[in-house]
Amino acid sequence: MNTGSILPGIAAMQDEMIAIRHSIHAHPELGFEEFATSELVAACLTQWGFEVSTGVGKTGVVATLKNGEGRSIGLRADMDALPIQEASGLPYASRIDGVMHACGHDGHTAVLLAAGQYLARTRAFNGTVHLMFQPAEEGLGGARKMLEDGLLERFPCDAIFAMHNVPGYPVGHLGFYSGPFMASADTVNIKIIGNGGHGAVPHKAVDPVVIGASIVMALQSIVSRNVNPQEMAIITVGSLHAGSASNVIPSSADLSLSVRALTPEIRHLLEVRITELVKGQAESFGARVHIDYQHCHPVLINDPEQTAFAHEVARDWLGEEHLIDDLRPFTASEDFAFVLEKCPGSYLVIGNGEGEGGCLLHNPGYDFNDGCLPVGASYWVKLVERFLC
Repeated sequence: MNTGSILPGIAAMQDEMIAIRHSIHAHPELGFEEFATSELVAACLTQWGFEVSTGVGKTGVVATLKNGEGRSIGLRADMDALPIQEASGLPYASRIDGVMHACGHDGHTAVLLAAGQYLARTRAFNGTVHLMFQPAEEGLGGARKMLEDGLLERFPCDAIFAMHNVPGYPVGHLGFYSGPFMASADTVNIKIIGNGGHGAVPHKAVDPVVIGASIVMALQSIVSRNVNPQEMAIITVGSLHAGSASNVIPSSADLSLSVRALTPEIRHLLEVRITELVKGQAESFGARVHIDYQHCHPVLINDPEQTAFAHEVARDWLGEEHLIDDLRPFTASEDFAFVLEKCPGSYLVIGNGEGEGGCLLHNPGYDFNDGCLPVGASYWVKLVERFLC
């Protein structure tokens, strides 16, 4: 980590940043329940001179700071926690049973707050800054809810950016990727409707368990035989539920799938083939099937121009040696993708640490690395000042 590049004004508030982060970590809130977190965020930003709007997308907060008549830029942080029992043993560990900040959203929020405080003090830019604190990123569509609530109409931006920590990379190193960066994520719920009966006379039943097993195996052929091997595609059968006794053939079986792709074209192909294959398999056994295909998150596509700009800011500030040079697209999904469909921008990453202590995201032992706080906040300031120069 290049501590010499951290802005002195950011370094001076490091203890305050850490205290805020630890407080949020100790009091995590699930998606659309971030009432205390939103209240804390709004109170800080109001005190620092921002025009603050609350209740955007139910529990979201948007803070606006205007200085001059230039362009406008948006910076987004997520606030929600996960339904996981923390096992970190930290003194500031979650005090809420079964809920923890296992993805670092406490850190993302603290980083953006620190940047906001610095920008409000210095105002070394010409234009408008919108700080967007989003609820419910973890699968509940908080970004889409904010958009439905008029996010970009009420707070128009020429470009918008977001940052997420990633364990496994050096602390404070920044990474950028142009184009499709995070996968789409769709959920498919399938109900196979057969004809139940006695396990001793299977020929008089239509067994949905056998059909379900056949569908599970057949689905794997879509990725291996319908998708170009040079493209990314994932079909994961996360659950298969049927029956309750060994000698009873149930009347139905339920499957749930997670489907991911890195291009809209492959995403569409997967939907077409999954639907065709599931229906064909069920009909071949004499069963009926109901398919509930839920389009959850689109592919997150970073705008090439804005990504190049964000990369240039980081390179000029930190140097190439503090950038992640082997960054590749992620198969996880991110609802910031909805925002990037409406406004050009980029989603970047910051390293959360390697080796021991670099626990994976969504793990009971995970913790955001406080060493990222001053780097992330300083970068946001540099990005704003360069964009609004």
